[in-house]
Amino acid sequence: MNKRTLSLGLAMGLLAIAGCDNDRSARNATASNDGNDAVKQAGDTTIAKGLDQKGRFFTLAKAAGLDLTLEGPGPYTVFVPSDAAFDKLPAGTADGWSKPENRATLTRTLTYHILPGTVLAEDIGKAIDNGKGKAQLATVGGTALTATKDGDRIVLTDGAGGKATITRADVTRANGVVHETDAVLMPGEAS
Repeated sequence: MNKRTLSLGLAMGLLAIAGCDNDRSARNATASNDGNDAVKQAGDTTIAKGLDQKGRFFTLAKAAGLDLTLEGPGPYTVFVPSDAAFDKLPAGTADGWSKPENRATLTRTLTYHILPGTVLAEDIGKAIDNGKGKAQLATVGGTALTATKDGDRIVLTDGAGGKATITRADVTRANGVVHETDAVLMPGEAS
């Protein structure tokens, strides 16, 4: 996948968000302003530089060329699965994604972990409450995650029906925020 295709995918994700209803846009604008204040206080470390450089997520992001995106101005919200979460995948899955012939699948999977803008856990929680128990979160990959609560914890449901819980929230960076999760999110079947 070249930079033009990646840029097109990111633009499509942003267009999908722009098409949301006005009520949701108003909620997102409020969330974004709060998130931008947190980012201003985060210093100069970008999302890419703040990730474990030997961790599975960063290694795969680099293989997909997304490390440059996560180094850029953003802002982005990134759900980063722990290394243990990658270990739960079927044997060879993550290693297979690193092969050049699987770069499109890798990019599609990783962009499913990225939202445009800065969305703090509190913002997601408010959106869930406003949505009577669930909220749709549009990813830069052009698809959506469903957010719900399990007690005080935020749970993300992916396109394949899998669930990931945010285990550490609101790690602010100069270009957005990182939320760590206990599972890898899968976008489901490509359409």
